[in-house]
Amino acid sequence: MNFFRGVMGGQPAGPQPSGAETIQKLCDRVASSTLLEDRRDAVRALKSLSKKYRMEVGTQAMDHLVHILQTDRSDSEILGYALDTLFNIICNDEEEEQDESEDENAQKQADDLGTQFTDKFIQDSENVTLLLTLLEEFDFHVRWPGVKLLTALLKNQCAQVQGIILVSPMGVSRLMDLLADSREVIRNDGLLLLQQLTKGNAAIQKIVAFENAFERLLDIITEEGSSDGGIVVEDCLLLLLNLLKNNSSNQNFFKEGSYVQRMKPWFEVGDDNSGWSAQKVTNLHLMLQLVRVMVSPVNSPGATASCQKSMYQCGLLQQLCTILMATGVPADILTETINTVSEVIRGSQVNQDYFASVNAPSNPPRPAIVVLLMSMVNERQPFVLRCAVLYCFQCFLYKNQKGQGEIVATLLPSTIDANSISAGQLLCGGLFSADSLSNWCAAVALAHALQDNLTQKEQLLRVQLATSLGKPPVSLLQQCTNILSQGDKINRRGSKVQTRVGLLMLLCTWISNCPIAVTHFLHNQENVPFLTGQISENLGEDERLVQGLCALLLGICIYYNDNSLENYTKEKLKQLIEKRIGKENFVEKLGFITKHELYSRAAQKPQPVFPSPEQMLFDHEFTKLVKELEGVITKAVHKSSEEEKKEEEVKKTLEQHDSIVTQYKELIREQDAQIQELKEQVASMTSQNEQLQTSITQQLSQIQQHKDQYNILKLKLGKDSQSQANSQGDSSQVNGLQTEEITQLRDEVEELRKQNALLQTQLSDKDTLVNTLRSEAAQTAEGSAGGPDNTELLKELEALRSQVQSQMTEIHTLQTERQELLKRAEAGPLDSVPSSESSTDTAPTAELESRLAAQTSETERLKEEVRSLSESRAGLEQQLASATSTVAILQTEKGKLQTEVQESKKEQDDLLMLLADQDQKIHSLKQRLKDLGETVEDEDDLDARDQTDDDEEEDEDNED
Repeated sequence: MNFFRGVMGGQPAGPQPSGAETIQKLCDRVASSTLLEDRRDAVRALKSLSKKYRMEVGTQAMDHLVHILQTDRSDSEILGYALDTLFNIICNDEEEEQDESEDENAQKQADDLGTQFTDKFIQDSENVTLLLTLLEEFDFHVRWPGVKLLTALLKNQCAQVQGIILVSPMGVSRLMDLLADSREVIRNDGLLLLQQLTKGNAAIQKIVAFENAFERLLDIITEEGSSDGGIVVEDCLLLLLNLLKNNSSNQNFFKEGSYVQRMKPWFEVGDDNSGWSAQKVTNLHLMLQLVRVMVSPVNSPGATASCQKSMYQCGLLQQLCTILMATGVPADILTETINTVSEVIRGSQVNQDYFASVNAPSNPPRPAIVVLLMSMVNERQPFVLRCAVLYCFQCFLYKNQKGQGEIVATLLPSTIDANSISAGQLLCGGLFSADSLSNWCAAVALAHALQDNLTQKEQLLRVQLATSLGKPPVSLLQQCTNILSQGDKINRRGSKVQTRVGLLMLLCTWISNCPIAVTHFLHNQENVPFLTGQISENLGEDERLVQGLCALLLGICIYYNDNSLENYTKEKLKQLIEKRIGKENFVEKLGFITKHELYSRAAQKPQPVFPSPEQMLFDHEFTKLVKELEGVITKAVHKSSEEEKKEEEVKKTLEQHDSIVTQYKELIREQDAQIQELKEQVASMTSQNEQLQTSITQQLSQIQQHKDQYNILKLKLGKDSQSQANSQGDSSQVNGLQTEEITQLRDEVEELRKQNALLQTQLSDKDTLVNTLRSEAAQTAEGSAGGPDNTELLKELEALRSQVQSQMTEIHTLQTERQELLKRAEAGPLDSVPSSESSTDTAPTAELESRLAAQTSETERLKEEVRSLSESRAGLEQQLASATSTVAILQTEKGKLQTEVQESKKEQDDLLMLLADQDQKIHSLKQRLKDLGETVEDEDDLDARDQTDDDEEEDEDNED
């Protein structure tokens, strides 16, 4: 006990031992003591020494402390001491506090010490698994130190500890249980632990998200007061950022779980926005970053568009626009809100249209776009705010041709309103102001209004500017080139590199892919000499970028030239470059753009982020244009006229091939559509066939059922007729069944009568058709059109014949059955006569005989009717046979007539050919006779002579 008094602060009983010796003795006591109290006191002493003698405790006692964690699980107090001791030797926070006044080397040594002890602890992965198991203990003195120790391990060796936890069974789930702890200290430290755990590990991020982390974190944020909450809200937001940033799976899960809608209440601000606390500013800043993570341009386009749609539908975009137009909002929150709104509307037509309709609460109301542009061109506004406004304007115009047209329309003469400030006026004012940053921002903003929009590029050529009184207005394109060409003069704004770069980027964007704009640019005789002069000069390092942009502009004039100006055709411009600059020198100057140090930074992401205004030189979209045009311009400069002609021919051939391919594609589409229609028809016919098959099957089953029922009734009737010999009552039952059978026969006979009448009607119709065909055959010999009708008639006659045949079969069957019934009915009374004679009661017998006589007469009458029906049916069959034979005769006659007509036509044609040949021979013979000098009389002379001879003969006859 004297030893422990010395350690714990009592008076020493001898020379004071050193710290290393004391720690060695304590470690021996922990290892050798059998009593739990002794081990607990030794571990408590190690804990008190662990901060002062960190190196010694960590080196000598770590293994003993881990052994305590493994063996003394039943005592929470010693577990707490051991965990606290391990935390003190691994964690670097305390060392950081002590080393604030020391040099950086000492701090680095402390960090290295914590890393070394962490490596030693996690050499055996079972130690981390043991620590995870201890976190299941509910005791505060075990759970809280365990959370802190695991957090320190993650801070020192994050990747290794993450790997161990990831493969540990239920490791992440145990840590997620910390968020449900009712003790706020453990819950808050659990948030810090999860922050470290989810850093840079997508697999753990997914597991945490699917352990219902979003629901729990949003609940905590709501409970703590949302943006008005404290540091706990900040920790929750940082954890949410870790889970969502660059993790498309978690982002989709967050959106599908309708958690985007729960973000809207965070941004509800009141009218009085003065006096925001630093914590509220931090919280709101993180909330805005969380919204931006969901709609970041680096996400997949589909996921971004889906989140943008959800944010508009739930009112989150409207809430952000309210903050944007509110007064008293801190500058950094306003800047971040502008950036957030920018990415929420970027590329979404619906969101862009809504943003265009937002008005600022001013008198009179002004569009939000105009208010933001006023801040952008105002040099007194903070630099980051002006960059945010430029980004917002770029996102508003991104893939928004409608918005581009509205901005350009404010510059056209027909839409300018002198009483209000428009976006176009602000852009022109910024473009020609004295502030170079305003020049650059306005030029880039105007370039975005023309991006990938040929119509607006041509419309902007109509813009006229009034430079000074008494001078005619000049076009906007001319004014931009004037400022560039005057750059070498004293006190001219164009001499500033930032202004000139902005104007050159605007001009390159404007005339690219627009031959009309190229023609307008080349029409000014001063532009080409200025560009060649700038490129050919040997200027300083700062002017190299301007030279490269001038080379790019001149290359665009070559590549998109339609050769409408004789002095500046493609070939002449290339000759000019070769003479004054040199092709190799031109390509070298063109490469200055991509070699600039700020070019690669601007090409990384769309948002313009610059450390200082002087470094604001490149725009993200312009870097894409340079990347697209640099190679083609280089090729265009090196090509000869013959190669260009060949390329044009190849282009024409390709266009022809494309047109042919397009035609074939259209033909294939039409055929696909026809095939699809045919498939649908086949499917419908198949379904109809199946339905018909089903109905036929059902009808067959019904017929079979009726047959079975009929057979059962016949069997019952046979049994009853056999039992008539034993009793008189049975005979009456047989008579009742006979009556039912007779009634059924009557019904069938009536139905047969109706069918007979129907067949007679159909037969008369067919006779009418046959007579009509006969008359048509007599009138005309051309019977080509009547063939299908006769075929149809024959088909209908065959159908009628088959129907009559089936009905005759049914009648024959019914007759047979009726005869059997009559035989049974006659046999019944004969068997019952002896019994009736022997009976003393004669009245029932007489009644029975009278009923039998009536039934017999009725049966005879029915026989007569059936016989008459059979005779009529036979007559109908004869009529059908005669009609069929008549139709066959008519068809034969029509065939003969057609053959005769064809033969007569052929004979007439042969006769005509013979007559024509004879006429030709006679004509040739007459001609030969005439050639020989013989007198040949024409047919007209012969006719006249014949007529004269006839008249003379008539006169002589009269005289006689």
